[in-house]
Amino acid sequence: MGRLSTPRRAAPARAKALALAGQLEHPATLTVADLRDRWEQHRADVVFDCATSGPQRHTFAGPLLREVVAEARPAFDARRRKDRSRFMLAVTGGDGHHAVLSWGEIDSDFGNAPVLLATVMDGQRLDLAGSQLVVPSDRCGARYVSAITRVWVGAPAAFPARTVPHGQLR
Repeated sequence: MGRLSTPRRAAPARAKALALAGQLEHPATLTVADLRDRWEQHRADVVFDCATSGPQRHTFAGPLLREVVAEARPAFDARRRKDRSRFMLAVTGGDGHHAVLSWGEIDSDFGNAPVLLATVMDGQRLDLAGSQLVVPSDRCGARYVSAITRVWVGAPAAFPARTVPHGQLR
């Protein structure tokens, strides 16, 4: 006699989360719901060129990247512009795609770019897919990172103090 098998139930889908890490006083792990519920949502209607499928038109909503990161307290003196301008943000997606932005691009005293951590795309919540980096000012979509897993914030290592004489590059 054959065994009766109980059908396996699919595990419930889990909400995607991103790690906010680096030179921060308060690193955090945030879900898309956290991003939607804890910060003001901004809307961006964008058009960008995709190298593989041509022009893309989307409507995104989500908090400003600078507001989310500011709450994590980057390790710079917010009152000193030059201190802030040393910092960068490296964003990693679920597929391993990376994009880098300077703090100056998103800082309201510098570029003031309204870069989003999208929680909604074209009316669909991104809770299961994961947040998406949206850079509305970009003409191409290379810095639109999907399913964000990590946002690293910090200053790169100091540049070497020694300079190489002109014509002697190695």
